[in-house]
Amino acid sequence: MKRSMITLWMFLSTALLIAGGNVNPKLSSVATISGKSCNTNTVYVEKDVQLMWQDQHYTNTEDGAYKRNHSVGKAGSWKHAVNYCRRLNYAGYTDWRLPTSSELMHVHRKQGQVFANFRGDDFWSSTPATDSRYYVIYPVDAYQYKRPKRESAYIRCVRCIREAE
Repeated sequence: MKRSMITLWMFLSTALLIAGGNVNPKLSSVATISGKSCNTNTVYVEKDVQLMWQDQHYTNTEDGAYKRNHSVGKAGSWKHAVNYCRRLNYAGYTDWRLPTSSELMHVHRKQGQVFANFRGDDFWSSTPATDSRYYVIYPVDAYQYKRPKRESAYIRCVRCIREAE
């Protein structure tokens, strides 16, 4: 029994030394973390064309839905995109809609990245193409491409602003 106690004591002493061995009973206080988030949900106002754009953080679930061709939140089929914008209550407004392809091309042709929450993949537009397809806009080149309605793309809603806003 005495031998096993000595072995245990040596093991614990060695483990304490390897782990640093300097046990300070006066630990520093825990740092306070700011309540501000780096990824704030904002809007981008395009004054030259009087449009307000949803600029909301994309979640891992939405990124996964885009990649797996599912519909969740701000990613999904064309029908999901239309319904998502129609039901959106964001930044105090409820009159959001799916943008046209020309509106999306216009905002992505601006110098620099205007959105804080950017995705480099296709975004749905409300503009119909041929063969029951709709246009998506690829933000990297700001060009439109035809896409079947059942496929998944990202969603960014827009609304018209008035002079008073």
